[in-house]
Amino acid sequence: MEQDSANLYPRNTYNAHDPHDSHYPLNPRDRISSPLKPLDRRALLRAAGIGAGALLVPGAFAGTTAASAATATATATATATATNAKTTSTDVVQSGPIYVADGETVTLSSTTRTSLLSIAAGGTLAAPSGYILSVTVDGVETGSALVSTYGLTTLIEAGTYRGDVVITVALENPQTFFGAFTYQLRQAVYVGASGIEPAYSALSAVTRGRLGATGAHDLVLRSTGEAFDGFYVADGTYELVRPDIRFTGNGRCDFVGYGAALVGDGASTRFVIDGANIDNTGVVRPGVIATNGANVIVKNSCIATHDGVLPSDYTANIGPDMMTVPWMLGLSGNVRATIALGVDTKATYVNSQVSSTNWGVLSTDSDTEAELTAINCDLTITDKEGYGTYADGSAIDRFLGCRFNHVAFAAISTGGSVYFGDSTREAVAALNTSQDIQLTPAELAAIPVTNTVIDSTRFGVMWAQGNGGSVTIDGGTRLRTAETSFLVKAVKVTVTVDGSQGAQVQPGNGLLLQMMETDDPGSPTGVYTEPTGEPAKNTGFDVYTEQTDDVVAGFTNIDLLGDFYNGRRADQNLVLTLTGTRLDGVISASATAHAISSIDAAEYEQLGRVTNTMQAAINNGVIVTVGSGSVWNVTGTSYLTSLTVAEGGVVSADTVSVDGTATQITPGTTYSGAIVLTAGAS
Repeated sequence: MEQDSANLYPRNTYNAHDPHDSHYPLNPRDRISSPLKPLDRRALLRAAGIGAGALLVPGAFAGTTAASAATATATATATATATNAKTTSTDVVQSGPIYVADGETVTLSSTTRTSLLSIAAGGTLAAPSGYILSVTVDGVETGSALVSTYGLTTLIEAGTYRGDVVITVALENPQTFFGAFTYQLRQAVYVGASGIEPAYSALSAVTRGRLGATGAHDLVLRSTGEAFDGFYVADGTYELVRPDIRFTGNGRCDFVGYGAALVGDGASTRFVIDGANIDNTGVVRPGVIATNGANVIVKNSCIATHDGVLPSDYTANIGPDMMTVPWMLGLSGNVRATIALGVDTKATYVNSQVSSTNWGVLSTDSDTEAELTAINCDLTITDKEGYGTYADGSAIDRFLGCRFNHVAFAAISTGGSVYFGDSTREAVAALNTSQDIQLTPAELAAIPVTNTVIDSTRFGVMWAQGNGGSVTIDGGTRLRTAETSFLVKAVKVTVTVDGSQGAQVQPGNGLLLQMMETDDPGSPTGVYTEPTGEPAKNTGFDVYTEQTDDVVAGFTNIDLLGDFYNGRRADQNLVLTLTGTRLDGVISASATAHAISSIDAAEYEQLGRVTNTMQAAINNGVIVTVGSGSVWNVTGTSYLTSLTVAEGGVVSADTVSVDGTATQITPGTTYSGAIVLTAGAS
């Protein structure tokens, strides 16, 4: 039965209109009165069905000093347990003050309530094997800390905890990543196939609102401890409406959601989040995680994550110990707002605002065909630099009617496909079905038709590693970048831009597409060193016709101002087709150079920034088709290996030579060889 905790908690003890009200005890260790009556919290725990159990302690409780507790005999311990801890009708053990002395281990076997918990330095509050502790003070989870920077579980820190103190003894929630790494997660609410599972939940961290078997609304969750989750939905169906979640403190591994506000896990999971307000501060303390085939839908929500303070002994990593964005991407930061992981996972964001200080906003990672969809969302980097989306592996990332604000990259892809377009009625309705979003007719009708607008402080889309990937831009999408629009680092890529509905691509540095060698050194401790000298000619590589691993770019019905360069040293062609398009710019093979010849972590901002020297192709063919209705106004010397000009196509150049012979361009003809064009009249 759904429980109404609004009736349990007197309204005059909490500002219902402002969940960040100053009356809320943000410092749970202060001597303050609880905003929730003890009886009210017991009622919430009882309603959730927490079972009773014996309390096992090797030291004394109330009325015994810490020193005497450390020397108490087994008989005294049994007596103290019997007289100072009692099982109440709420199925929670009620205890007097609990003291844990230096060198002492106190093991609790069941959830315990007290007004004072004191753990001396060197003392340990423990749970039985297979169980894990969480402490709340006046409803705020607090005191838990990872056993080490790279630890897999948490312990309760030494200190004094006063107020309405609930020590939850819950089953561990083990989650494995990279095989050998199993993290012991804990969460306020664990939802399984049959609903809430109290044995895995620290329900005392839930305040206000209604908490039911299949849904909850208007809940408040606060955490100042490390690596604590809000909701973990595993192979269950749940709807969470208007939760207010604010977590401060570091997480541990965002690949498994260790420290996330909300997690949906498992192919049978459908987790709907509507009207959420999530504000997390901490290293790898993300807002929303979807993983292992879950379907997570976020609507009408605000999700914000903020960088935390890295542990002093942290060193940059990739993989399970990664707590910062790999600098090899040309970025900084230690928290990303959302992630979709695993096989066939779906994560959908509708009419929401998602932001992060740095690193990234919407991410897919370690996935197989995960699908990330955003419809009419604001996606923002609020500090220095980060990406709007990351399309890993075979991910499919779609953005309809979204606004990308102050991103350093609109997208980074290591093999995924990325789509930017309009939130048309037809497109949204199709995704509503294919992604099983289940928006109602009223919700669909309320979504305005709008364009995607991308404002980037650096690049548009970058491809690095993996199988490259693709980008498709259509509708009225506007891609506005301070630097290069499309940055390709030694991978196969397909770029498709259709301007027939008004799409625009506007690079601030005049580079529409840049092909280059990868400048990723391969590891956080690596150093990129610029190659020197001319690359050796590979006579077996065909620079005159399209090859399997080439970069293929097609632009239709659009006006372009800028340049295309193939700066590869190894075997890869640029295949560019213009259809109904006007281009004012250079298309050429080139040699690239960074501003500095050696780049390590300290110079990460130099990655991807190169200058071009136009030169004849060596292993980097440039194959251009100027289709019917297209005009290429050559604005600088351009070196090609193949040029096709269709009937109705125009190339405006001062001079054209093929293998050193002056040539007059004839529409309907293909030219191959060492082709050089010089600037003509526009």
